[in-house]
Amino acid sequence: MEEKFVIFAENLLWQDLNKVYRKKMMNEELKKKLSKDPNGLLTYEYIANNIDAIEGVLDELIDNMIIVDKTGQFVVSTARYLHAIDASKYAVAIDRLVKAAIDKDREHNYLGDLIAGLWGADYMENADELSKSDDNFRRIYKRLYSTGI
Repeated sequence: MEEKFVIFAENLLWQDLNKVYRKKMMNEELKKKLSKDPNGLLTYEYIANNIDAIEGVLDELIDNMIIVDKTGQFVVSTARYLHAIDASKYAVAIDRLVKAAIDKDREHNYLGDLIAGLWGADYMENADELSKSDDNFRRIYKRLYSTGI
């Protein structure tokens, strides 16, 4: 009986190791595919379509997004999407994306959508408080309304 249990436990261990190996291989394939992403859309779509399975690779996906998205369009979209799904769970990723968006969106094409998407459509009513408590808000607000605050 004990020998059967040992064999069963070894089989479970091998199955778990095999899953880990396959995941790692899939991640390498995914990295190759997404490294050819011309603007961030492929990375955004991967995140959106695999939201329940990205936990172990989200940092790498964010790294890729920041590298390939030159205008900030998909960086902003990804930040808004993750915020809508679970702002507290993805807070670190959202913070990285927001900081990247501030640097990338030099023409302010997407920052307006970002500020409203993360801080609400009525953010102007609370701009003073938000600027004091949130550095990302302050930086975006300052870019959008350079004569304010």
